[in-house]
Amino acid sequence: MNENRKQNILDRRYLRMARIWAENSYCKRRQVGALLVKDGAIISDGFNGTPSGFENVCEDENNASKPYVLHAEANAITKIARSSQNSDGATLYVTASPCIDCAKLIIQCGISRVVYGENYRLDDGIRLLQRAGIETCYVNLDDDGQQ
Repeated sequence: MNENRKQNILDRRYLRMARIWAENSYCKRRQVGALLVKDGAIISDGFNGTPSGFENVCEDENNASKPYVLHAEANAITKIARSSQNSDGATLYVTASPCIDCAKLIIQCGISRVVYGENYRLDDGIRLLQRAGIETCYVNLDDDGQQ
């Protein structure tokens, strides 16, 4: 099997796993999951939600996200920061494309590749990642049912 085909299969598998991980989110408007993979191993994970110790309610009475809700990428990155691992050269799999604030975190922590499954309403995060030389790859899991 050629290297590109093998990478595509792995990308789709990890992205499906991130989609399942998103189910842990208590957010009602949108559930997002993220996995950080390095050297063939998952080194961190995250989903969108409130900080540790806060109530598991992401939206206010107007159904808007509370300002302190953390994105899945931020949760995965901060989890790795508290571990003995590092994210240099890792791939981030995330169910929705990163916002600009998460893109800044991705750049700063040395992630070299981002694979995402949905386009966020704004593309400034993806554009910033590309400007920084980080490979971005959109994978539509719903398009062809491959592996």
